[in-house]
Amino acid sequence: MTTYLLSAGSPDLIGPAARGAVIVAFLVFIGLCLLWVFTLATQDDDPERLHVAGRSLPPVLNGVAMAGEQITVVILVSMPGTIALFGYDGVSTAVDSALALGVFLLLAPRIRATRRYTLGELFSLRAEGPGTRAAGAVVTLCIAVPLLMVQLRAGGITAALLIGMPTETAQVVCTVMMGCLIMCFAGVADLRGTTFVQAAKVPVALATLTAVILVALRLFDWSPASLLSAAVDKSMSPDEYLGPGLWGHVTGSGPLNTLSDHIVLVLGTAMMPHLILRVSASRDVPAARRSLSIAVGLTGLFYLLLITTGFAAAAVVGSGPIGAVDVKGQGAPILLASEVLPHHSTSRVVLITLVACVAFLAVLTAVASVTFAAAVSVTRDLLGRKGRARIRIGQTAVLRLSVVALCAVSLLLTTAVHRYPIEFLLAFSLSLAATCVFPAVVYSLLWSGFNRHGLLWLVHGGLSLCTLLTLASPAVSGTTYALLPERDFNLFPLHTPGLVSVPAAFLLGWLGSARPWERITRDRHTVPRPAPDRSAPGARVDSGRNVASG
Repeated sequence: MTTYLLSAGSPDLIGPAARGAVIVAFLVFIGLCLLWVFTLATQDDDPERLHVAGRSLPPVLNGVAMAGEQITVVILVSMPGTIALFGYDGVSTAVDSALALGVFLLLAPRIRATRRYTLGELFSLRAEGPGTRAAGAVVTLCIAVPLLMVQLRAGGITAALLIGMPTETAQVVCTVMMGCLIMCFAGVADLRGTTFVQAAKVPVALATLTAVILVALRLFDWSPASLLSAAVDKSMSPDEYLGPGLWGHVTGSGPLNTLSDHIVLVLGTAMMPHLILRVSASRDVPAARRSLSIAVGLTGLFYLLLITTGFAAAAVVGSGPIGAVDVKGQGAPILLASEVLPHHSTSRVVLITLVACVAFLAVLTAVASVTFAAAVSVTRDLLGRKGRARIRIGQTAVLRLSVVALCAVSLLLTTAVHRYPIEFLLAFSLSLAATCVFPAVVYSLLWSGFNRHGLLWLVHGGLSLCTLLTLASPAVSGTTYALLPERDFNLFPLHTPGLVSVPAAFLLGWLGSARPWERITRDRHTVPRPAPDRSAPGARVDSGRNVASG
């Protein structure tokens, strides 16, 4: 038995009278976005202009685009639902996501100073060689593909919910159609083109969330306290809604599970490959710092609006109806937009259309950014000059083919597993970034003794450990929200492996680089020379320049 993301009895949120207008407006918006991207696409073959926009992006523009990197469709539709259903636990998740940029702010100037913008190049700071670059490309792909699958699935599910057809077939069709549109976008986009779309997405998303919140507050006489009180009253557990532990997967191991989730979310979100590529497009180190300062402020505002939207959804719609549509609350923003205004009103259709456009922009830009960063890594780290010369294809052509191939593979995998809840793949991607990327970048930037052996031990050991612990965790089997809820083979009690895998990765990196056992073995094989016997005949005693012999 499998768990479907949307219930078969989900309500028709728009209604037959307004559905045509919403779909037409949505399609016009999609067409304008694609047309804009085609006009922004560059035909320059210079790798640096193609990959990092010639390192010429203004700080304000790059900062707004960096904030746009945080507005993904998964966060946009999942986080308000998580807050509406689980209260405090959802708020803590939003706070962790906002803190991630603070962690990235500490490392970003050093990353920009290296003038390297792929994981393979960063890994080669202390450990040159094709093996280190290949390790960076492998980690990038292992992070990107699961992330793309979750983003594409969320986009298809949202589209199916908007047109009032939450059936399994409609979800698959919408996912395929959204995936094909995004593939066209990503196939012609470069960092400069995606920057403008990311920057345009931020004010649209912030304005839409603000409009939804203001309309919801009007229902409670503009009183935030009344809205929060109504959210608590309409929650599934009013007594526990504003306290920790309501979210099902955090109750197994208590504080340890929560701590592991915090580690994975903060460090993993901060170390995504597309963020590293984004900060490398800054003009210089001061510009990178200014861009990040702008991004931190806008991202904090975005998450504050998301938290308020989650409480508003619980107050207006109620946790019960939200959970009936989707057990993880991914329909909460659309449900809220459909309930805050009177039915059959023009303003309600406009508001739902705005939410649909923001959701499409979120999935479009998120998938394009992740795919582009992964394709750049494949082009520079996995193939390199010798690989491209062997297949006789230029760097630009390899980049475009890699983008299309990654999108096609991710879309194929997403449709193949559409019956299963694959949201745990998002936690897996974040765990890989926290385990394999964060320790490797810290060691590469701050420890001169870090070498090739330490890097390979850290990356391959961390990758293997994350995979094994995730497969043996409650995220895959044995719980209601697991991939296989009817089976129970979880041997690892934590929902995410960060509490174990991150310290283990640091330890592996140190062991591989320092190799303390070699020093011990060398000391054991070094035999100390015996002291000379001065009383023996013929003994010589050296003292300064005088040499005496007995």
